[in-house]
Amino acid sequence: MELIRVELDGRRPTLDELYQPLLSNYGHFTAMQVRAGRVRGLDLHLTRLLGQTRELFAADLDTVQVRAWLRQALRDVPDASVRVNVYAGPKVMIVVRPPSSPPPSPLRLRSVPYERPAAHLKHVGGFGQVYYGHQAEAEGYDDALLTDRTGAVCESAIANVAFSDGTTVTWPTAPHLPGIEMQLLEPRLPSRRARVALDELKTYRSAFTCNSIGVTAVARIDDVDFTVDGALMAQVADAFAAVPWDLI
Repeated sequence: MELIRVELDGRRPTLDELYQPLLSNYGHFTAMQVRAGRVRGLDLHLTRLLGQTRELFAADLDTVQVRAWLRQALRDVPDASVRVNVYAGPKVMIVVRPPSSPPPSPLRLRSVPYERPAAHLKHVGGFGQVYYGHQAEAEGYDDALLTDRTGAVCESAIANVAFSDGTTVTWPTAPHLPGIEMQLLEPRLPSRRARVALDELKTYRSAFTCNSIGVTAVARIDDVDFTVDGALMAQVADAFAAVPWDLI
């Protein structure tokens, strides 16, 4: 994908300044879609950055400054995909790319036995996710579905996943990242949290994924087909559309 801009602590980085983030592979990030200089769930993004900086580096992060750096990085780009990485220091790297949209077709997911380390963190260096995602694509699927050692669903390689019985949306409780979009959607839908086992997938009618790019229906997991429920997807889309856009 085309790269528009990279800034480190509010300025263009030198090559020497890129060595640490390129070689250390230790840090965390948040990703967002910006439209007209606004983003959904801005406070949640900033809270994530602050909390994970404290956990990984035992340091505070000036989120007011991060917000100012975001505005600067987006100064002439109203619509964009933005990634905010935080490294030791803390150092803040903002990467601006063209905007992204959800996949045009329902997803086919291939389950794999893999739990992201420290799954509650949105950390950099997700080799396992990328590896299993490529393996799934090589087998004719769109992405991997990560499961724990007991066969419970965690998340997809790049998104949260939810299941519906036609009435209630179930969010899996196995180790996963509580994504910003999941946090925004869960209270706006008839939701519950529960263990979702691979061998129980046939008890659900439909499923969808959600991440910073948006919401996508799931058509199949392994050999289990799901109904692409237009009414459910409209309900989810309406819930997501009701989330206010915050001015950066």
